[in-house]
Amino acid sequence: MLEKYLPRIDFDSLEDFRKNFKINVPKDFNFSYDVVDEWARINPKKVALCWVNDKGAHIDFTFEDIKRESDKTAAYFQSLGIGKGDMVMLILKRRYEFWFSIIALHKIGAVAIPATHLLTKKDIVYRANAATIKAIVADGEQVIMTHISDALAESPSVEKVISVGPIIPDGWEDFHKGIESAAPFVKTEHPNNNDDIMLMYFTSGTTGEPKMVAHTFTYPLGHIVTGKYWHNLNEKSLHLTVADTGWGKAVWGKLYGQWFVGATVFVYDHEKFTPADMLKMIQDYKITSFCAPPTIFRFMIKEDLHMYDLSSLKYCTIAGEALNPSVYNDFLEATGVKLMEGFGQTETTVTIATFPWMEPKPGSMGVPNPAYDIDLITADGRKAEDGEQGEIVIHTDKGYPVGLFKEYYRDPVKTKESCNDNTYHTGDLAWRDEDGFFWFVGRTDDVIKSSGYRIGPFEVESACMTHPAVVECAITGVPDDIRGQIIKATIVLSKEYKDKAGDALIKEIQDHVKRTTAPYKYPRVVEFVDELPKTISGKIRRVEIRNKDKK
Repeated sequence: MLEKYLPRIDFDSLEDFRKNFKINVPKDFNFSYDVVDEWARINPKKVALCWVNDKGAHIDFTFEDIKRESDKTAAYFQSLGIGKGDMVMLILKRRYEFWFSIIALHKIGAVAIPATHLLTKKDIVYRANAATIKAIVADGEQVIMTHISDALAESPSVEKVISVGPIIPDGWEDFHKGIESAAPFVKTEHPNNNDDIMLMYFTSGTTGEPKMVAHTFTYPLGHIVTGKYWHNLNEKSLHLTVADTGWGKAVWGKLYGQWFVGATVFVYDHEKFTPADMLKMIQDYKITSFCAPPTIFRFMIKEDLHMYDLSSLKYCTIAGEALNPSVYNDFLEATGVKLMEGFGQTETTVTIATFPWMEPKPGSMGVPNPAYDIDLITADGRKAEDGEQGEIVIHTDKGYPVGLFKEYYRDPVKTKESCNDNTYHTGDLAWRDEDGFFWFVGRTDDVIKSSGYRIGPFEVESACMTHPAVVECAITGVPDDIRGQIIKATIVLSKEYKDKAGDALIKEIQDHVKRTTAPYKYPRVVEFVDELPKTISGKIRRVEIRNKDKK
């Protein structure tokens, strides 16, 4: 399969990969036809999706099954009047109907908008009107149904609401009846051009209203690096990425890159994360490759890993937040598996990663993906030296890279702010060491300027998190007449320490941070709270804390 898209597939070293990696982009590429249906032709019985839920159900879908069901779904969508360029929101949690639906939408040239089930009525109204959404396909649970139904009166563009069950409210379409009764699917003559919008995500809105990140039909090609060279997958791999289908991480780890290489995607459809259950899934189904944010690994390490047979696990990747070296070391000691970090955004595929030829440095994101022309630029516009902080940027003057988003949909101002002078500005700060490894600092808006120092919140948060009292932590800057800003830690305490909240514990945490990182980075202000303000995706809204402190 990869031979069609890569002049070279295997590389001898990181240097070889950097110099010789290239993606061939065919005309009018469509992932559904060119990858999914092609696998169904050349290896129809290969298991594409292993779906398991927390109620004991288990279904294996072959590529032949995915082609058949996505064809039926595409025909059904067409019967509802959904066609090329129409916007369709998918609120499907981890239901297997998500894969039928997104592949079907690609086949008819419609735009898939995955969304989380945590959206409220207000969130749905905003998204429906911002994107002129025509249809919503949703998991049939009462809370989800209610929020969507309540939003319809203020969402005039939404013509169809479709439930995959178990609840089918009055006025809603029945997904499963619809696909079974649909006429045979007939492919339209020209479903898409490469530059057409295929997929759109609403950002998590950490600093304002969510932006609409639009990706074209070539976007899946960028995930060849994600699946083949970051996750290190092949046709024998059984890969589990922990992500709800409403978030961009799902197509990173549960779809495009994995199916390019013919790996089997493992989906655990569960309501509540329990580390013991996740470990049992890895053990019982013999998962070979696992990807999750550091928080998941932290919870799993607190279990007795030696109680589980994790010998099938050959490769683990990690992203989403800074990795604490202690997590890396504990997991390596218990399993013998190194955690290979990576970094990217909703707007990109994996941009910086620890690749198979590399010895990881715990806490480092790794090195740039050769598919992108990545640089670090200082605040005054210079190329950052080794050890110097700079913004991660992607240069596009030598060609627009496969995997980089097309635009912020319907927002030319924000698009121009981020994409100008042949450069995409990520808004993320990092520094590079003498070996070329990148180390994340924080968002440009979150960096604290204190007494002439530029301090990234992630490093201080990571130091705080190693204290046993701290469950969660957000580091922000507080205005100060002498230092410009001073560091503040807003902390959620563990149950064991809640009754100890006071000056003594504050000093203990401050001293701990001084010992763990540079003394000037310790939080001079510490506030204990019951919970941190977050977006619906679970990202901390530091802007909310800063605004509250200003008031």
